[in-house]
Amino acid sequence: MRTRTIPQAISLPATGVTGPLLDSEAALQEGLAALTVLDPVMGRLVAEGAVPPLRKRPPGFEGLAGIVVSQQISTASAAAIWGRLAAALPDLTAEALAAAPDDRLRGAGLSAPKIRTLRAAAQAVIDGALPLAALHALPADEAHRRMVAVHGIGPWTADVYLLFCLGHPDAFPAGDLALQEAARLADGLETRPSAAALTARAEAWRPWRGVAAKVLWAYYRVAKARDGAPLTP
Repeated sequence: MRTRTIPQAISLPATGVTGPLLDSEAALQEGLAALTVLDPVMGRLVAEGAVPPLRKRPPGFEGLAGIVVSQQISTASAAAIWGRLAAALPDLTAEALAAAPDDRLRGAGLSAPKIRTLRAAAQAVIDGALPLAALHALPADEAHRRMVAVHGIGPWTADVYLLFCLGHPDAFPAGDLALQEAARLADGLETRPSAAALTARAEAWRPWRGVAAKVLWAYYRVAKARDGAPLTP
């Protein structure tokens, strides 16, 4: 298995985003207003009821751990594992995770790959290579690159952390199937766009791609509810 080198501690610039963090309803509304100017399609989706909630997760290592735990399993299973992990490690910091023995983590229900990912992330935080709470100061693409440099953290995990834990206004998880399906419906496409195609489409939404993602998720739910179809992606 190829390993990736984790960068050493970094110095962050004072600012790196052109829009405010999505940490309030006012910031979200500012992003929605800007999007309707950047792309009339976004304005149409919002007018059709795709008004997204703010929705935030805890920032820092606990927030990242929650995203890793929930990957590729049902909501119920993720909640059960998270409850056991919180009981095993009440203070879920990078230091606590790094010091926890494998059998305690396995006892909480974590798989071996997720344990490896959490340990790699914890060590990167401890070493200063992954300053989770400060990534909002970087442009979304650079913050994304810093995160995926850590073994086990993929593009979706990185972008979901940036968007939902930090409120980064320009994070965009183009690999999310629901976003791809929503974009297909919104643009009247016959087939779902690939992650690369959706990334190219999202260039029109900078520096508010994070808000656009929220609109697309909201539109996906609206469209599927209207059609009476299950929320499958």
